[in-house]
Amino acid sequence: MTSANLILARMGEITLKGLNRGKFENRLMKTIRRNLQPIGNYDVFQSQSRIWIKPKDDQSREAIPQAIEAARMVFGLVSVSPAVSSLKPADTADLLAGAVAFVKDYLRQHPAAKTFKVEAKRGDKRFPWASPEICAACGEAVLAACPKLQVDVHQPDFTLFVEIRESILFYSEKLPAAKGLPIGSSSKGMLLLSGGIDSPVAGYMMASRGMEIEAVYFHTFPYTSDRAKEKVISLAQRLSDYCGRLFLHVVDFTDIQMELRRQVPEDMMTVVMRRVMFRIAEGLAKQYGCQALITGESLGQVASQTTEAIVCTDAVTTLPVFRPLIGTDKDTTIDLARRIGTFETSILPYEDCCTVFVAKHPKTRPSLSQADEAEANLDLDALTREGVSKTETFRLV
Repeated sequence: MTSANLILARMGEITLKGLNRGKFENRLMKTIRRNLQPIGNYDVFQSQSRIWIKPKDDQSREAIPQAIEAARMVFGLVSVSPAVSSLKPADTADLLAGAVAFVKDYLRQHPAAKTFKVEAKRGDKRFPWASPEICAACGEAVLAACPKLQVDVHQPDFTLFVEIRESILFYSEKLPAAKGLPIGSSSKGMLLLSGGIDSPVAGYMMASRGMEIEAVYFHTFPYTSDRAKEKVISLAQRLSDYCGRLFLHVVDFTDIQMELRRQVPEDMMTVVMRRVMFRIAEGLAKQYGCQALITGESLGQVASQTTEAIVCTDAVTTLPVFRPLIGTDKDTTIDLARRIGTFETSILPYEDCCTVFVAKHPKTRPSLSQADEAEANLDLDALTREGVSKTETFRLV
């Protein structure tokens, strides 16, 4: 990375918004400021369809590499670039001198580079040279100052990007960011978070659409160990790196699950347990202002994820249930889990409550009438109140 003195960030689909675009931009900048606060002191503002992130002191400038990684995890940004700015109005002399200085700095850090090309954008139309002229002039100046370099417009070792805006910007990297929409722009959802691979990915995907996330985990100590709970807390902590502040609600589910075991036919245990979980999750969702439930279900993956079983579980909640993985195969989900950093934690060998007391032959195509009949001996209102009340909440940032 060259000696950058600012970060240039690019928005994605926010730029397609209409009259409400400003609201999305403000949420985005608020999230960026929050993510950067532990790293340093930065000025974050929007200008000419770019987000500018400028360090306010030397210590923050030294921390630009860490700030870049934090910015890349912000939903709403498609890419970021460590950039060098002249920090003054653009003129042709500064342009050529800045281009040469930037390339020399780049070559000190990348001595193997032999070829380059120049790409230019003239955002400030008052600048006297058009974009092709900027490319030609900068290329000529760089070749004169660095005779070992050659131009290769097809497969260069690096690209010198030049932007003429309020000042002149030079950069050589466009690092991909999280894309999507800013957190908080699409209301709030309650994620049913297990210790598995799928549910953290589902939470990430809904957060990428701007949804603020809270999570609920059903813990059945001593049938599931405290290490299982710690595993889920770790997953929630990782999600908070993308989602920002996240509240994890841990439900003491042991007595409820034992009651289900006593009262529910074995082949209907999985479906009824899911229905009870949905009732408790809905109670917590309404208590904490969530407008939807989120699960990591994928159609046909296990007995509780057939179309018939999903109909049975959805019947007990009045909230919409978002299933972003419903048509996704396991390999695709695993790839995304690896990319967002949850996979290695998810595969730790600690059981979750969904695998405790599981039936050997669960009913895979239950009907609503069968589900209602299987719950006939349960005091569902009391079980729901118990689950909502016996909850421990963790605040993760």
